[in-house]
Amino acid sequence: MTLPPDVVDRVRSVLVAEGQTPTAADVARALRSDGVLLGADVLLAEAERLHGEMSGAGPLTRLLRDPLVTDVLVTGPDEVWIDRGSGAEPVDVRFGSDDAVRRLAQRLASACGRRLDDASPYVDARLPDGTRVHAVLAPVAVSGTCLSLRVPRRRAFVLADLVAAGSLPVGVVPWIRAVMAARLAVLVTGGTGTGKTTWLSMLLGMCEPRERIVVVEDSAELAPDHPHVVRLEARPPNIEGSGEITLRDLVRQSLRMRPDRIVVGEVRGAEIVDLLAALNTGHEGGCATVHANAAVDVPARLEALALAAGLDRAAVHAQIAAGLDVVVHLVRDRDGRRRWSSLSVAERRDGFTVLVDALSWPTATAGVEPGPGLDRLRRRLGEWAPVGEVAS
Repeated sequence: MTLPPDVVDRVRSVLVAEGQTPTAADVARALRSDGVLLGADVLLAEAERLHGEMSGAGPLTRLLRDPLVTDVLVTGPDEVWIDRGSGAEPVDVRFGSDDAVRRLAQRLASACGRRLDDASPYVDARLPDGTRVHAVLAPVAVSGTCLSLRVPRRRAFVLADLVAAGSLPVGVVPWIRAVMAARLAVLVTGGTGTGKTTWLSMLLGMCEPRERIVVVEDSAELAPDHPHVVRLEARPPNIEGSGEITLRDLVRQSLRMRPDRIVVGEVRGAEIVDLLAALNTGHEGGCATVHANAAVDVPARLEALALAAGLDRAAVHAQIAAGLDVVVHLVRDRDGRRRWSSLSVAERRDGFTVLVDALSWPTATAGVEPGPGLDRLRRRLGEWAPVGEVAS
């Protein structure tokens, strides 16, 4: 059964006027007060549905509760997709109209303390429960309001979880542990949706409990299982165009907070200059994620970001070579599987920095292959380097 729109509007107005977030019981009470006559079961179902529309994620609520769902994507009132870790798949969830999708997007943006309307038609923010919200309104979104929700992990992954899922060869585990124990500077790289944030959270969870980790993010997503984490989040400008706090501002502030490790959730702008400076001035064990299609592309990606921020090419490569130790690269196979692909070390050649594979896993069915950078990695790990041959 679907309630008439005028009834829904009246109930919504009554509950909004009460000035607090309604519960399902409040919705049921308002329906009865409006004279709606329904059986107990139907009334409960309608109350739950309206409650979801008014204070939750509406028709998307049940999808977000699925522990396997990592992303919920709405591209139109009749086009809802989810990702359970094997690529996007359509689901039988419908909105009544594009206006319903728009209202949901605006309500979620409001819950994040952000504005979403014709004057500001897109938003990227985080809900109190950690869910990341991105929305674009029509006509910027040509086919109608687009809404993307990134669901936070219910718990932090550990290396054993990745091995069990077939996303990491067991023989690589000692090397990953050694990288973190030796406090090497690490970049986690990969394309969109390869699991960079999940990996970085897991790596930080492996740090010594006494270490003080200062995390800087554009939109807070990292949730490492660690007892001493300070989290800083950037802030966009307000409606008057003032009050902005950038990642670069926060990286500079983090240097004064006595960090044992400085972490940038995602490097994609001028903050690369300050991060490289930190890695070259005694701040060991720094970590970050960077979008890159392949590990060999990482120096060029960092160079492009730093050049745009005013750093000259020679200085960029000198600082990358001196400050960056290893790159953990992730891929997403055509079947949707997210997995580790390589562990590379930075090396200076003819004035430029290149990445050389120490360990690689070309395909999910192949074994782990030692690379030309393995000896260099062993030297950097020192006493922490695993003993013996590399196991597949």
